[in-house]
Amino acid sequence: MTTIADPVIGRWYKDFENNLTFKVVAIEGNDESIAVQYANGDLGEYDGEAWYNSTFDYIEDPEDWSAPFDEIELDDLGYSDTDRHTRADSEDLDISDFLDDE
Repeated sequence: MTTIADPVIGRWYKDFENNLTFKVVAIEGNDESIAVQYANGDLGEYDGEAWYNSTFDYIEDPEDWSAPFDEIELDDLGYSDTDRHTRADSEDLDISDFLDDE
């Protein structure tokens, strides 16, 4: 089985022959070099011919897709802490800010 999945930056793939999961991180157009980062953090590279002669296919993002990235902050993941709310001081509130001006 050869892959029909085109490489797309930011997409996750699985190499079914070698049971490896990876994300495409860059594509160099001149030499058709496809840079990938495996789920364990290792980096790799494929040329166009090797890519299309492989057993790669699209997969959903892994549950812990941030594992290969060193020192990532939760804010970088787009998460927000909905349990933490700050309350504005009542002195800072002005009712006219909430009324329609006519």
